[in-house]
Amino acid sequence: MRLDCRVATAESERRGDLDAAAAVFTDVRPRLFGIAYRMLGSAGEAEDLVQEVWLRWQAYDRDTVAEPGAFLATIATRLSINALKSARVRRETYIGPWLPEPVDTAADPYLGAERGEALEYATLLLMERLSPNERAAYVLREAFDYAYDQIAEIIGTSTAAVRQLVSRARRHIADGRRSRPNRAGQRALLEAFMAAARSGDMVQLERLLAADVVNTSDGNGAVKVARKPLVGAERVAKFLKALEWLWDDMEVDWTELGGRTWAVLRQHGAVYAVITVDATDAGIDQILWQVNQDKLSAFRD
Repeated sequence: MRLDCRVATAESERRGDLDAAAAVFTDVRPRLFGIAYRMLGSAGEAEDLVQEVWLRWQAYDRDTVAEPGAFLATIATRLSINALKSARVRRETYIGPWLPEPVDTAADPYLGAERGEALEYATLLLMERLSPNERAAYVLREAFDYAYDQIAEIIGTSTAAVRQLVSRARRHIADGRRSRPNRAGQRALLEAFMAAARSGDMVQLERLLAADVVNTSDGNGAVKVARKPLVGAERVAKFLKALEWLWDDMEVDWTELGGRTWAVLRQHGAVYAVITVDATDAGIDQILWQVNQDKLSAFRD
């Protein structure tokens, strides 16, 4: 009887300890997802990584951890650095261009409270040019306001090295930004672009497009999706003119996500694709199509 009581007591204590661990993890989970998503550009991969952090937290000797939040963020960041290296190798077999997955940061109060440009989809695109360590340092500093010495401890390097990583990352991002329209201007350009594309108005399309415009479609092998970026106003306009079949029974909605407007293409009630554009003073210089169904969950919601 006494043995049964001791077993029951031990089991109760174990459950209580696990409940406490789950409460700590739940509190910091949004930050872990924010780090992983900005490192990997994929909500699905970020969710898998956060689950891995939870499994490690369950198995760890938690009594030795003085600051659980910092400890969990360190695990998430280090796993993200390794995952990004592996992801870039995997993307070599991806069919066609790879684009980050858009996520609705406004849907999560914590993610929506992060800082400025680090929330924007445009920043995700530009972060693709960073090394894994540069990206980690930039994300922790710019999105989450970590101190340089904290980042150094997380990444496993010196504070001076972190300052250099952040400086290089900022420079790469700034070099890619150029002058962009504000949110209202971006939406107006997207609406004008969609109207011209749907009508097949070649003259209006070429008027809207910059001479060096790049049209990029992420479909991972989906049927009738361009597998290489198209460059140049005339070539892109001809491509769009040839898409007359696309608009049959297609409804277009508008949504704000990641600091920009997206055109959401729905066919028979289901999301087929989303489109967004960027521009400079010379006109629309970037057209992005997300057609990979695995990356459209934010728009289905």
